[in-house]
Amino acid sequence: MKAMLIHKYGQKNMQLENVPIPEISYDDVLVEIHAASINPVDFKIRDGKLKPLINYKMPLILGNDFSGTVLKTGKNVTKFKAGDSVYGRPRKSRIGTFAEYIAIHEDDIALKPENVTFEEAASVPLVGLTTYQAFHEILNLKPKDKILIQAGSGGIGTFAIQLAKEMGAYVATTASSAGKDLVESLGADKVINYREENFEEVLADYDYVYDTLGGDALVNSFQILKAGGKIVSISDLPNGRFGKENNYPFWKTIAFRLISRKLTKLEKQYQVQYNFLFMKPSGEQLNKIKELIEAEKIKPFIDRVIPFEDVQKAMEYSESGRAKGKIVIKIK
Repeated sequence: MKAMLIHKYGQKNMQLENVPIPEISYDDVLVEIHAASINPVDFKIRDGKLKPLINYKMPLILGNDFSGTVLKTGKNVTKFKAGDSVYGRPRKSRIGTFAEYIAIHEDDIALKPENVTFEEAASVPLVGLTTYQAFHEILNLKPKDKILIQAGSGGIGTFAIQLAKEMGAYVATTASSAGKDLVESLGADKVINYREENFEEVLADYDYVYDTLGGDALVNSFQILKAGGKIVSISDLPNGRFGKENNYPFWKTIAFRLISRKLTKLEKQYQVQYNFLFMKPSGEQLNKIKELIEAEKIKPFIDRVIPFEDVQKAMEYSESGRAKGKIVIKIK
């Protein structure tokens, strides 16, 4: 099969190579991939920035979510059969969706929403699961809660605004003037043009922040929260709480605590809680997201669909930060 690989961390240009079709175990399904999407985590993995969390063996096929058709099932598989249209996010130790086929555990996939294309379905799993877990498992978002969602017109932001509104929250978001109409159409209640205003000077007394940017945007987010508020970040540093709750070795949890000292200081200063999220695959949660999509409560938003052979250009475009919605790779 054809696949896009890197042979070492920091390799900016992926290589299209022929590799064996993966074998499946008893609990796996073999899926012919029709589409995959690009996510910021792809750059972080490529550049070695996630090595403290997971260190991959090389060569490595990149790609973290997909849609496709089941070709074969392991003998223990009960949820799927050959011919099923599915979408999913493989567990972190088994990534590799920039390829024609993938072997994936049956617990990590769900049937594709019937009312969307394979390309639209492929845009959902990683951003959908990440946001679902942030809102349901960490923030426990409730009706009338006030939340700031950073970068509302991006791939994560477009999904997050819709899910937050479906859960009854009041949503503020940051966007450029070019993205304003899009985020308002998704239901954003307040839009801050980040090129003209500083959100920390405009917003106050918020319950939650969903941080997709890290850096100064994260640091400034502490200022807008009420006491007892929470921040969940998918873009900055893991802290000691994350290490302990996810059963990392003691020495690594201590390392997380040390590198996140600045954030811990801000937690105490503003009397809020900082949480780092490294999402987990879940076919069960993808089924819930499928129901929301089929009920037309959430709509996938795609910036563009790019041919498989142009994955490198797609990665470069994604890194530019100009995309409105997701960038999808059409594979078959």
